Amino acid sequence: MKRLRTTRRMMISTATATLALSGAAVTTANADAPEKHTAAKGFVTKVVNFGAYTSKVVVDDPMEPDDRDPTVDATNNTLAVSPNEKLAVATNSYSDHLVVINVRSGRKIAEIKGYVSPRNILFAPDSKSFTVSDSSRGVVDRISVHGFRVTQRLPLGAGVFGTAQSRDGKWLYANNAAANTVTVVDLAHNRPADVITGFHEPRQGTKLSYSGDKLYVTNYGEGEVSVVDLTNKDHKIVQRITGFDGLRAVSVNRAGTRLYAANSKTAEISVVDTGSGRTITRVPVGEMPYGAALSPDGSVLLSGDKESNTLTAINTDDNSVIGAVKSGPKGALKGPRQAISFSADSKTAWVLNEDLTVAKVDVQQLEVTDVLGD
Repeated sequence: MKRLRTTRRMMISTATATLALSGAAVTTANADAPEKHTAAKGFVTKVVNFGAYTSKVVVDDPMEPDDRDPTVDATNNTLAVSPNEKLAVATNSYSDHLVVINVRSGRKIAEIKGYVSPRNILFAPDSKSFTVSDSSRGVVDRISVHGFRVTQRLPLGAGVFGTAQSRDGKWLYANNAAANTVTVVDLAHNRPADVITGFHEPRQGTKLSYSGDKLYVTNYGEGEVSVVDLTNKDHKIVQRITGFDGLRAVSVNRAGTRLYAANSKTAEISVVDTGSGRTITRVPVGEMPYGAALSPDGSVLLSGDKESNTLTAINTDDNSVIGAVKSGPKGALKGPRQAISFSADSKTAWVLNEDLTVAKVDVQQLEVTDVLGD
């Protein structure tokens, strides 16, 4: 089991921390740097000091989790594609920047620097902004797609990791792997509304039910999924689903009846009846699956098999393996993990590679058709 370590200099009370607003921030400078102007790839950028909650973090070896983030000994990657399917934003936890890619042209158009251990990215429903969590800085930033300005900084404490948001974009749910909590954030007022306790190293995997009444939180430390009732202000854990091995990611179908979980230690996807918590079957996939991404139409689940450099496609009707997506002449998969996004019509998937390029996958043909951002 991965270790958690906390340091006094990293733990800042969220009760006294305040939001810090920025007029602009993007591409070529650190968030703590003095204000200056730079030009790159056609952008004129302006970077300001965010003020509150921007303690400097010294990184000895960016590739070592312990050195990168003293609160959470783990690495992960993240990819978000805007709902209008125009932009993709990606990073991994040992990178100091976010990569912005024009999905239609396939070109990398910007890098947003100033991060230490970026963990999860989510687009707002209107495609006009996105959020990114940074576990070392202990913040969730909102960044506008117009100039890629950081417009809001929400301090949630060192260790903030995976995030999920309501379909209307009004609520954010943020895991904290160091504090073993989930913070409920009122995005309309940009402030925490509640802190839920009782988790065990909740990392990236957290999913909201389609109806918005339940939150499914992975507990890597215990190999279980906690189900939180969101229908009242108590936000109680009402169910614990167990029986996973190296739990990395989960998805839940639209009806809320099936949960799919990636077991990285046994190279299987668990299919679970959410009502009873019983495992229906375990589907063998590639080596070390980190991802379990369900298509919007619910017909296909893609497992990101990190060590096999494949994606395994599963038919959710009968839980059979359709086949594997592999690297080909038109593009390569390089260590696919959790970061998998689907188009609205479920025909295309975008998969983040370890070099922060994005493989475009034809879901029906099970082939990589292009690589974006290379």
